[in-house]
Amino acid sequence: MNSVAEPDYWSLLGLDPESDDQQLKRAFRREARRWHPDLNGNDSVAEERFKLVNEAYAVLSDPRRRSAWERGEAAQRQIHDPFASGFPSFEDYLDVVLGRVESPRDQTPAARAVEDHSPVQESPATQSTNPPPVRADQDLESLVELTPEQALEGTRVELNLDDGTVVELDTPPFAGDGWRLRLEGVAPGGRDHFLQLRVVTPEGLRIDGLRVHYRLELFPPDAALGCAVDVPTLDGPVTLQVPPGSSSGRLLRLRERGLSWDDRRGDQLVEIVIVIPAALGEAEQALYRRLQELALEDDAL
Repeated sequence: MNSVAEPDYWSLLGLDPESDDQQLKRAFRREARRWHPDLNGNDSVAEERFKLVNEAYAVLSDPRRRSAWERGEAAQRQIHDPFASGFPSFEDYLDVVLGRVESPRDQTPAARAVEDHSPVQESPATQSTNPPPVRADQDLESLVELTPEQALEGTRVELNLDDGTVVELDTPPFAGDGWRLRLEGVAPGGRDHFLQLRVVTPEGLRIDGLRVHYRLELFPPDAALGCAVDVPTLDGPVTLQVPPGSSSGRLLRLRERGLSWDDRRGDQLVEIVIVIPAALGEAEQALYRRLQELALEDDAL
């Protein structure tokens, strides 16, 4: 049996289905900034991912479309490309999508299309033949590990179901770690089966399209004062200079340390994560208390 796999809207935004509206907006802002073409040098891969992020938010933020999508009904999707006439600037784009503008009269055609989340009626000839992903509350799920090359180029996966059914599918190119793919109606009883993609190197490099992500754990003194640290890349370790005053969540870019496709090469993003030792000595505890006192004194000024 052959099947078609599609990414799930929740996983595209890095969210769980139980996420609330504020979490949805925050995730959308993060992913929109990450993939907006203006911030990615007109990378065609980023453009396609940006469109998917926009589509995911358009569906999940609209109660009617989200409800229909969660029931597995055919997608109500726009029949035209809202970005055919170009991409609005990142700030203008957020203003429109998040409702921070008073009037749409001065918006670009692309921005107006982004703002419109209402369903668009399509003729049968133009409707998508593949239904969108749905939630997997009671459905089956498998973990599939891919190499960076397999995730980039796409690969054929063979899945053996519990009832003996063998399903072959091609993973989409430019896939990434954490992507969740749906196999429609292949499980017993016509249920859907989901694949969770894991694309992580032994060194902890997470692959997402052409980009590579790495979590760099630092102790508070190193993050506060800055340090030089060796981090892994696909081409071997490199020395990264961490600026002083780096907080958790700060992203540092290693240009062109990602995967290559034709004449393009992605970057590696290093996320700073500050960790506290599990056991602190008396001298360390005294220093932290003093830092706490100094912070309180500063707040009182």
